[in-house]
Amino acid sequence: MARSINTDDSSNSSTLTSTNKLDHTSNHASQKRSRRSLLLLITVFILPILLAKLALDNQWLNLGVTNQGKLLAQPLTLKELGIDESELAKQWLIIYRLPNTCPEMCLHSIETVHNSYVALGKDMPRVSAVLLKGNIFSAQESKQLAKSQWKILALTPQMNNLLHGPQVLIADPLGNVILRHQLPEQEQLQPAFGKAIVADMKKLLKYSKVG
Repeated sequence: MARSINTDDSSNSSTLTSTNKLDHTSNHASQKRSRRSLLLLITVFILPILLAKLALDNQWLNLGVTNQGKLLAQPLTLKELGIDESELAKQWLIIYRLPNTCPEMCLHSIETVHNSYVALGKDMPRVSAVLLKGNIFSAQESKQLAKSQWKILALTPQMNNLLHGPQVLIADPLGNVILRHQLPEQEQLQPAFGKAIVADMKKLLKYSKVG
């Protein structure tokens, strides 16, 4: 006897097979999406943390360097130096305490510090360059300085007691002296000295809400 074929059973079997294939494909795609999501999570959140930890553990970053000059160990104010703040219009100050004599190296330093002041460009109106000097210049040199952008103040015994030797100071508009730059001993170091002053000033002016 010929065996009859149930077309409905055949159709159902085919449908189930197709459904299983679709489910398998769907599951595979879902697993791939999950893996991608996991990799993305690792890349965005976990990898930066790992890199930061490695940087700290291996000292890849010089975290202590935030300024070129040195922070003053003891607080110092313009008032303590005997400088009249009202004359300086609450500005940032680059203060050059000159040596007791001014040979050629000293003259180069005056030019370097002045050039640093000029290099501030559009921020120059927020800053004043101040010379603290004794009677160390000839009449001709004094006349030339008087025509410059320097604000010249007499170096007093009070200043001498607090500022030992030539140095460049940075003071904020509230009258606090915050940074000190030592003068270079060699002429070839003058450009780096000037750049250090500019770097500190630009950083302070960028983030300051005063002056």
